[in-house]
Amino acid sequence: MFLELNQIKKSFGKGDTHVEVLKGIDFSLEKGEFCVLLGPSGSGKSTLLNIIGGIDTADSGVITINGDSMSEMKEKQLTQYRRKHLGYIFQRYNLIPNLTVRENIEVGAYLSDKSLDVNEMIELLGLHKHRNKYPNQMSGGQQQRCAIGRALVKNPDILLCDEPTGALDSKTSREILKLIETINQTYKSTIIMVTHNDAIKDMADRIIKLKDGTIRKNYVNEQKLSAETIEL
Repeated sequence: MFLELNQIKKSFGKGDTHVEVLKGIDFSLEKGEFCVLLGPSGSGKSTLLNIIGGIDTADSGVITINGDSMSEMKEKQLTQYRRKHLGYIFQRYNLIPNLTVRENIEVGAYLSDKSLDVNEMIELLGLHKHRNKYPNQMSGGQQQRCAIGRALVKNPDILLCDEPTGALDSKTSREILKLIETINQTYKSTIIMVTHNDAIKDMADRIIKLKDGTIRKNYVNEQKLSAETIEL
């Protein structure tokens, strides 16, 4: 298995404010698998994504990526691992406002020693004519495409997506989902996407449903649909 999680637990607060957010999460993914994490607000899905991405740390449990245990990495090693192997796409685009589209994407390329071609990435994203624009000169969908490009140009082993269409209308959401689908098929990136939109699960290889910090369902999607045909 490419990614393995074993008994991941996480809690916040102390005493009366103590809350168990993750109560022993176990699952594994193959290289290139597209996984959707579903669950209501407060189910722990974003916390889990942040722990997989090394943004947050688990209280206990083990995460292994391609044979390397994240729990054994010191902070410097973890920083290097995030830079080289992980790409992040958030609902808030987190673009650098005083950099152009091209420059924002180049930032991602600088973080990797196996980066993809920036020009090819801009073409794939449909951003060629916007390449010299700044974030405040673009629509939300264009900004999200740029954010995807910055994450993808690193050529990451795992692409982590936290509600990447949450702030977009249905037409733009479908375009972004088609792009993520193309990324998965073309570059064989392992994709983990957190979403509250139940329809998005239909385009995934694996669906994991969380509730109250536990996995309630974990199954392979036998009737996978293309992003073009799902009902948003």
